Amino acid sequence: MDPVVIAELVVLAAGALGSTEILLRSRAAGLPLSARLGESFSGNSDVLAFGYNNDQRIDGVGAGPRKPSAEHPVGPTITSVIDGRTPERPLGEHFVLQEGALPGCIDAIYSTSLELQARAHGEATDSGLVDAVEERARILRSRLPGGALAGAVANTQTYLGMALDSGAGTLKLDVDEQLRIDWPGVEEEPSIARLHAKLVDATAALGGTFVPNPLWSNRLESSLISVHPLGGCAMAEDAEGGVTNHKGQVFAGDSGARVHPGLYVADGSLMPSPLGVNPLLTISALAERNMALLARERGWTIEYALDHRPSGPPRLPVAPSGVGVRFTERMAGEVDFEASASAGRERSSCAFVLTLSSANLEATLASPTKPMDIAGTVDIPALSPEPLQVSDGHFSLLSDDPEHRATTNMIYAMTLNAEDGRRWRFRGVKYVHDDRGLDLWSDTTTLFVEIHDAQTGALAARGKLHISMADFAKQLRTIDVTGAESRLEALTAQVRFGRFFVGSLFDTYAGVFSRPSVFDPDAPPRVRRNLRADAPTIHYFHTSDGAPLVLTRYRGGGKGPVVLIHGLGVSSGIFTVDTIGTNLVEYLFAHGYDLWLLDFRASIELASAEVPASCDLMATVDLPEGIAEVRRLSGADSVQVIAHCIGATLFYMSALAGKLEGVRAALTSQATPHIDGSRDHRIKSGLRLPAVLESLGFTSLTAYTDKHDGWLDRLYDRALELYPVAREEERGASATARRITFLYSQLYEHDQLNVATHDTLHELFGVANLSCFDQLGAIIRAEHIVDAEGGDVYLPQVGRLALPLRMIHGAENACYLPSGSERSYAWLRQHNDPALYSRVVIPDYGHIDCIFGKDAAEHVYPHILEHLEANL
Repeated sequence: MDPVVIAELVVLAAGALGSTEILLRSRAAGLPLSARLGESFSGNSDVLAFGYNNDQRIDGVGAGPRKPSAEHPVGPTITSVIDGRTPERPLGEHFVLQEGALPGCIDAIYSTSLELQARAHGEATDSGLVDAVEERARILRSRLPGGALAGAVANTQTYLGMALDSGAGTLKLDVDEQLRIDWPGVEEEPSIARLHAKLVDATAALGGTFVPNPLWSNRLESSLISVHPLGGCAMAEDAEGGVTNHKGQVFAGDSGARVHPGLYVADGSLMPSPLGVNPLLTISALAERNMALLARERGWTIEYALDHRPSGPPRLPVAPSGVGVRFTERMAGEVDFEASASAGRERSSCAFVLTLSSANLEATLASPTKPMDIAGTVDIPALSPEPLQVSDGHFSLLSDDPEHRATTNMIYAMTLNAEDGRRWRFRGVKYVHDDRGLDLWSDTTTLFVEIHDAQTGALAARGKLHISMADFAKQLRTIDVTGAESRLEALTAQVRFGRFFVGSLFDTYAGVFSRPSVFDPDAPPRVRRNLRADAPTIHYFHTSDGAPLVLTRYRGGGKGPVVLIHGLGVSSGIFTVDTIGTNLVEYLFAHGYDLWLLDFRASIELASAEVPASCDLMATVDLPEGIAEVRRLSGADSVQVIAHCIGATLFYMSALAGKLEGVRAALTSQATPHIDGSRDHRIKSGLRLPAVLESLGFTSLTAYTDKHDGWLDRLYDRALELYPVAREEERGASATARRITFLYSQLYEHDQLNVATHDTLHELFGVANLSCFDQLGAIIRAEHIVDAEGGDVYLPQVGRLALPLRMIHGAENACYLPSGSERSYAWLRQHNDPALYSRVVIPDYGHIDCIFGKDAAEHVYPHILEHLEANL
């Protein structure tokens, strides 16, 4: 006997084919269902086709088991669209075209199959003898080994198309009770023909041969492929029109709106018509809505929550006045009814989902008190069991606070409407202090709420709402710009509004790089990829001498805590570089570590980076107080440390000075107590170059450069073009790269950085104050760490470094030579327990590429993880 499971609640989410088949079998077994079951089936007019052997290289075949090519990367796919859903085009003629790629695991078949299909069914879009010869040569190249990555196949574009078909398909069970799709004349659907015409045009632009779906030929009876099957259990008002109601509840019979209690459908089969676009969001939104309604009806609560760095305003192009902006904000908390006896309870949960919008971004930024519109719902069960609808909603951005000096407000004002006609006025305020440092997070994520009866004006409730980190990050990443004529215009507007709305928090959570004074100040902001880590928390604090520092926490688990300390002229951003496959934060987060990134006063993310500060000061104040703050916030007795370059130098100085407490183990990258500088470093330190530059009016050096620099910077860059570089590969590099080499010597092996990282070096490097360079010059001359006056005050305290310590050094480091860490390794083992120390030299790596090299996750990070795991 087949097993039987009895349940009070059954939700079918087996897809358009699976859920429909289950209900068809159930109806055959006697369950009363609508006669419409199986109807309104649509393939979403999905079309798979190819632009074969184009004149342009496409790189549309995945690497498969091979290592991906840095020169010819493939994917990600579906990142662009030809959107035919325009107002002037009739709805039935709307379409969407997207680009795809072919999997590399079966690339051996592509050359032959595409060539044969092109001969049999292809439509050439260009002509000419030269073109024919070049096309033939590419075809012959694709027949050779590895042909899928060269020749005609490498020049082939995969197309994905969607449109609005008739939805006239029917799902039925055949005599063998197997599901079958019945759709006579599907090959004659006008939407398919229109899509093919558009794809021919797209292929003509590339100079290739249009090849339709290989399965769509007369010999194969015009079979079509769809990856977006929809319908079969279409929702409607009653059983005469469909199979389910708007909540996904299944109708019980052929007529009326009566449903089977506890039987739901929650997938694409609910769609009563094709969508003409990727249906994931529509299906997900409908399923999420229906589950929320189901939970509400049963009195359940759904927990939606999942278990840094300040900088100045960007110099960006101004968005035109026709551009608007909107975003959705979710906040939740509690309100107190003690002031109102009518509620019948003292406290209640309160949550809202609001969409804030402005049709004119420029006017909003120019006049912050000009209100934005609010739409959405507010959920307060003590007032109404159903969500309260918002009307007359207005949001004033940063209105001056007449009662609190140095404070501005964000004001939410709206009317809440219950289904029974009752109304309330909702007023919420975020108090944003002008000192947007230590309390910026709290200011922008806490809303103080008062609710008044709309008729009497009596206070009904007051309370506080908050936004979670996950929702905050989601909110900033989904700021929607309307009316923009290009992606650049939209992104520019998004950055301007985001930074105006939440200040520097936008940089951390929105996933967009928009630093001022970048390599080209007129270049567009860059969208960063999402990190494979939860949204971080940011902690601002001041040192005992008043310097503002920042801790950014990525809580990957209970291991650690681990404090990561950056180098000079950079920031903690070197640990979260998004241009490589896996950065150090992602790697350690995935292994369960609680990570704390310390931006000390030399960080290029802080204004203090240009303020003179010696290494001694940062070693005796910033590091010990930063680590103490991590211990206080985390509750941990001790931490582990990962320190790079000058961060490592500061660590050794701090420990040897007896200032560092609560560090149980450490790993340092490239810098050790003994420093053997490169020839360039030794020359510059011997010439006392920092002092010379200070006498010329320099207080800091920067790796930034842009075309708007003044005459002094341009002269500086011209001199750098003449500066002798040790390696031919550095010649012809950008001004930013030359400055980096001048300041620090060669910092990386070029072949260890991918193109994307090379192109974004201006994002990673910046200001470095000359006081640091002064002391580093003294250290290089002494060949070991000394104080700012050159005094040997640190090395005599070698006993204070009696802790588990690993030194990592790039074998090709042309800044600090590996011989320095070799001397430190021997020195430590001579004076303390040798078992405490280890040294790893990384072949073929230089200096900072050990942190963000394209393959550092494979060659370097395992050595870091090994040391951390050994000292949990």
